[in-house]
Amino acid sequence: MSLSIRLAKRSQKDRRRLQIVSVILVTLLVTGYFILRRANQTAGHFLKLRQYRSDPVKFARWGLNAGERCKQAPFLQPTDGFVAFFWGDRYGKHQGIDIFGPENMGVTPVVAAYDGFLTRLTDWMSAVIIRIPDDPLEPGRQIWTYYTHMADAQGNTFISDDFPTGTFDVPVKAGTFLGFQGNFSADPDNPTGVHLHFSIVHDDGKGNFLNELEIRNTLDPSAYLSLELNADRIGDGVAACEAAS
Repeated sequence: MSLSIRLAKRSQKDRRRLQIVSVILVTLLVTGYFILRRANQTAGHFLKLRQYRSDPVKFARWGLNAGERCKQAPFLQPTDGFVAFFWGDRYGKHQGIDIFGPENMGVTPVVAAYDGFLTRLTDWMSAVIIRIPDDPLEPGRQIWTYYTHMADAQGNTFISDDFPTGTFDVPVKAGTFLGFQGNFSADPDNPTGVHLHFSIVHDDGKGNFLNELEIRNTLDPSAYLSLELNADRIGDGVAACEAAS
C-alpha cells in the first residue's frame, strides 16, 4: 500500500473521530443546558413558593382555590395552594402536579375535581382515586384522577371518614370533600412538604387504572384545569387561575 493511500485512510479515521467527539460534545452541551434550565426553573418556583407561604394573602394571585373553576375548565381546582412542581418536572418524570397549601397539614381541604366513582384500596393511608367513565375532553374514554399525601408522616390519615380503606367505586360529585393535605411519603424520616399530588391516570382498557408512578400512564392536566401545568411550557411562570365568568 502506498504512503499516500495510508495517509488518506488515516485522515478519514481522524475525521470520523473528530465527528464523533464533536457529536458527544454537542450532546453534552445541550443536555447540560436543559439540566441547568430546569434547575433554574425549579429554584425559581421554590423561591415563589417561599414567598407565597410567608404571606398567602399578599401573594393570593399565585394560588389556586379548592372548588374554583378556571375559565371554562372541565375540572374544578382540587385544593388550595401554589403549584411548585408541574407535569413533566424532575427531568420529564413527574406524573402530575404538586400543590402546596398555605397552611399546616390537616387544614387545607382537598375536593373532587370532577364527578366519578371513588376507590380507596385497603393499604392506602393517604390516597384515593376517582374513576371518570367519560373523559370530558375525549368522550368515550375512561380516565382516573389520583389524589395523594393526605396523611401525616406516620400515616395518620386526613382522608374523610366517608371514604374508609376498602371503599370501592362510590359515586362522588365534583366538589365533594375528600380530605386535607398532609406530608406522607411512606418514610417517616423523610416526609414530603405539606401538599397535594394530583394526577390524571390512563385506564388500561379493561376498567382498571395504570401505574401512576410512570409518566407515560398519565395525562398533561393543563387542558382539564385551564392552566399551564406542563413543565416544558411554564418556564419560571406561575400557574395562576382565571376564574370562569
